[in-house]
Amino acid sequence: MGHRKYSAPRRGSIAFRPRARAKSLEAKIRTWPENVSRDNVGLVGFAGFKVGQIQVMTVDDKEKTPNFGKPLMNHSTIISLPPLKIVGIRAYSEDQYGKHALFDVFSKDSVKEISAKYKTKFSEDGMKKAEEKVSIAKYLMAIVAVNPNKIGLSQKSPFIYEIPVSGKDSQSKFEFLKSKLGQEIKVSDVFKTGQNIDVHGITRGKGIEGPITRFGVKRKQHKSRKSVRAVGTLGPISPATIMYTVARQGQRGFHQRTEYNKRILLLSNSENTEVVNINPTGGYKHFGLVNGDYMIVRGTIPGVPKRLIKLRQPIRSKQSKINEPKILEVVI
Repeated sequence: MGHRKYSAPRRGSIAFRPRARAKSLEAKIRTWPENVSRDNVGLVGFAGFKVGQIQVMTVDDKEKTPNFGKPLMNHSTIISLPPLKIVGIRAYSEDQYGKHALFDVFSKDSVKEISAKYKTKFSEDGMKKAEEKVSIAKYLMAIVAVNPNKIGLSQKSPFIYEIPVSGKDSQSKFEFLKSKLGQEIKVSDVFKTGQNIDVHGITRGKGIEGPITRFGVKRKQHKSRKSVRAVGTLGPISPATIMYTVARQGQRGFHQRTEYNKRILLLSNSENTEVVNINPTGGYKHFGLVNGDYMIVRGTIPGVPKRLIKLRQPIRSKQSKINEPKILEVVI
């Protein structure tokens, strides 16, 4: 722009390129924490469904802050958490070419309910063959099924994905998975009240947007030629190409996003009304009534009500000790 005396900073971040629609409603967790306690054998993640927003008043327990010991109002999110069913065990080996699946073992009673989404067969001697290969396995994963129907949602087919297991060695992890195969795991077996977690989800889709809304490009003056809500220049005459950094119209929303270090304010069940009666009259907008286990997380999380939310142990947390927050009031 030749009339400028000084250069202007670029508009919009390039950190989230490409700003394309997510391929699925189910977020993919590509990295799992490796610094989880080796003494406790268990799952490293969980899954639930977003319910809605509430306000939670707690006592600020963060030391060396001006508000320490005073009431603090937290904008929070409720996540409904049906139990996870461990339907199978998968092991991976690793070499210079990457990871390779060693074996899959499935529980007999789970094959029918997941057969529509996951092609699998039950083998009688599958467990014996797996025990022989455990010693060379580097990664052991639990194949879990999350059934939305258990919390009153209309979807019948479950979501199926893999969650790694924490523990000392492969043998202890395999023994844990073997004992829990075909059984259900509750959220209280994975997370604790007061700890930080990472949240993965798909954001609300907003369709096609122009560069003003999508990147925050400044509007041109009203006497500008032909267009006001358009980029001032697409680039130089030569070379006659448009750089990928130029703000253009395109998809906004429905992206996969990760929120780090979200604190759990409360882990409870809808039947337990001593701490709080979580269900308002008529239920939550676009969701309904919360049935079973639920979690209140401080802050917002990506997605719309009823959308699948994946949770994992924190990968960046510096939490030295876990303190259970003192809740004064819950405004629904």
